[in-house]
Amino acid sequence: MEKPKLISASEASTKECNWVRLKKLHYLDELGRTRSWEMAERTTRKGDIDGVAIVATLLGENPKLILVSQYRPPTNALTLEFPAGLVDEGESASEASLRELKEETGYVGEVKSVSPVVFSDPGLTNANMKYVTVECPEEMNRNPVPQQEENEFISIHVVEKHNLLKNILDLAQKHDFEIDARLYGFALSSSL
Repeated sequence: MEKPKLISASEASTKECNWVRLKKLHYLDELGRTRSWEMAERTTRKGDIDGVAIVATLLGENPKLILVSQYRPPTNALTLEFPAGLVDEGESASEASLRELKEETGYVGEVKSVSPVVFSDPGLTNANMKYVTVECPEEMNRNPVPQQEENEFISIHVVEKHNLLKNILDLAQKHDFEIDARLYGFALSSSL
């Protein structure tokens, strides 16, 4: 299999895009002045949230975090990140997280908590999500089999939670991954 790479980039109009659109916003600031802002808006939201990020722990003597890596064209790199995905119409964050976790990694588990709505990059987009923590018992996950879609090329990484920041930095260096900011922030906070 070839290493993915960006082969071209060009400006696109909103009419050409399936997943996002650009908007020009006008608002009043704290001093009553009219100001403008440019934003990208996700067009796929089916309910109150766009997606979920799944903080999945493989339970056992040494708990491990289940992570994924995949090529992300906007970065032209393989990124190390939490399993994640869009929420389907009529689906709760819990349901979406269990579905996405099984599809992307093959792991199954039980939802332990769901965050409030959080925004991924509020200076650029209104894209939002919920973090969902899932515990995956080792005995139920001895031989997980992902159920990825035909166009998904996702690799699974099971990383010890102890010394998580060092572990993800080592993994990223070994495989030349970029690290998703959400994962890095989580690992950094666990090291403090």
